[in-house]
Amino acid sequence: MKIFNKIMALVLVAGLSLGLSACGSSSKSDKTASKNDDSVLVVGFDQNFPPFGYKNKKGKYVGFDIEAAKACAKEMGVDIKLQPIDWDSKDMELESGTIDCIWNGFTINGREKKYTWTEPYMNNYQVFVVKSDSGINTMADLKDKNVEVQKESSAETAINDDKDLKSSFAQYTSVADYNTAMMDLDSGAADAVAMDYFVALDQTKGKDQFKILDDKLSQEQYAVGFEKGNTKLRDKVQKAMKKMVKDGTYAKLSEKYFGDNVVVLSAD
Repeated sequence: MKIFNKIMALVLVAGLSLGLSACGSSSKSDKTASKNDDSVLVVGFDQNFPPFGYKNKKGKYVGFDIEAAKACAKEMGVDIKLQPIDWDSKDMELESGTIDCIWNGFTINGREKKYTWTEPYMNNYQVFVVKSDSGINTMADLKDKNVEVQKESSAETAINDDKDLKSSFAQYTSVADYNTAMMDLDSGAADAVAMDYFVALDQTKGKDQFKILDDKLSQEQYAVGFEKGNTKLRDKVQKAMKKMVKDGTYAKLSEKYFGDNVVVLSAD
């Protein structure tokens, strides 16, 4: 009887092991299938980055890059899934296959070798936003001031690259998003916020208490970023983007969000 019980126990363990192995294999297969699903374009973006990507009053994701991505997916003949992400987790999201690309005012400069990129579609530069009555008129006036940036942003990279400028600040803080930074600026917790020029235009629109300094921290370009080596999907997206330039879709979106056609991508 004892021998019989031992045999049955071994059979049950073996069966359980096979079941777990099968489950593990299925999970891995599902993840791979999801990552390589050609029928859906999963776009990662920062939902607190107007006018490129944000949630409107109705709770819908909108913005220049959001609309461009939707038009691109339609041109490609695929569905689109908009996936908001924490900006400082973007690499993990891309590498794990949770998203197919990063499309949200994503700067090429300084990241050229880290991702596979489309051709740039916009020029941009980093600027400082301050209170209009702060007495701060140039970057030199930021000496002994409290400055904030978004974590993992191009502004943070630009400031870190300028050691003299950074060391002149009384305090330098990275925050989760620009909405937080602007609230700190408005309350006096920060004296200046470094950010993308087009984001600064949106953040200061209709708000006379803020101004953008004329001094430019750095110049750069925006493109769509993919996991390193994913040229297949990049080529499909870029082909669709160029068609959007040719048929005027990009120009219409640019006029809608910026009042002018600021798109630099060519249709050839």
